[in-house]
Amino acid sequence: MTKVLLDTLIPIFAGLLLGYIAGRRGLMDNRNVRNLIVLVMNFAIPSALFSTILGSSRADLLRHVPASLMITLAFCVLYLISYLWARRGLGMSLSDASVLALTIGFPNSAAIALPLFSGAYGPESTVTAALSIVIGSITISPLTLALLEADKQAGGHNISIAQILHSFPSALLRPVVWAPLLALVGVLFDLHLPSFVKGTLSTLGSAATGSALILTGLVVSAQSFRFTGDVAITTLLKLVGQPLFGVCVMLLFRMDHNDVRNVTVINAIPCGFFGLVFGKAFEATPEVASSGLIGSYLLGWATLALWMLLAAKFF
Repeated sequence: MTKVLLDTLIPIFAGLLLGYIAGRRGLMDNRNVRNLIVLVMNFAIPSALFSTILGSSRADLLRHVPASLMITLAFCVLYLISYLWARRGLGMSLSDASVLALTIGFPNSAAIALPLFSGAYGPESTVTAALSIVIGSITISPLTLALLEADKQAGGHNISIAQILHSFPSALLRPVVWAPLLALVGVLFDLHLPSFVKGTLSTLGSAATGSALILTGLVVSAQSFRFTGDVAITTLLKLVGQPLFGVCVMLLFRMDHNDVRNVTVINAIPCGFFGLVFGKAFEATPEVASSGLIGSYLLGWATLALWMLLAAKFF
């Protein structure tokens, strides 16, 4: 197990470190990362998700329904808890609170889950990893974008449910949202694409892991880090609270061992970068979110390995 952990975790964190060093030393511009964001969020990740999901069978997806429901529950519950804490406990604006909630609620599955599961549990497990990205992309990600857009239009004043719903269509137009949805529809209707289309998607999707790791490292390198009690809570919510919540719920429902293992590991992945990337366009990058993201990576290599060991031996 130790060799598996080293073989899978070291390349991932090496990629993150490479992006971080490149940003800190000025080898890459860590302030103006729009082009890299477009590459990752509009081309590489949507292509990887589309090809991975479309390569699955309807039976495979149906087998993953219980795990998908648990992932959805864990993401949404932590998002809600984080949002309410940010609004009522920290007094954040709606935009800042939604960015912090997405940073905590949505792990960095885009950069870490696919290579981690492929190396540790085999290629067949990547379906669960891909579905975790899909779930975050079609639930709390568009919700965050809708909240950001509605808050911007309201000029910081109170917003209504109608305003949030009105902002949803623009969020759903992003490739990282509609591409996996389209792939799910294709699997359900047994759609078969020509081989050259599959090859194109596979080629574009092959850039997803490396570019997402570099982008995450760049985003982290551009953020200031200040350790406070709020940052400690953010880090603990992500690295301990989310996987622990998922484990308790799954054991309560006596889920399959592989599902418990996969969902636990996904929940234990450090904070995702979607929140800060989305927030950049709306001038909403709260220090608690950026510092919490950095804190989750400083400790995440150890806690992720620990959760993987626990999931393998006890769950």
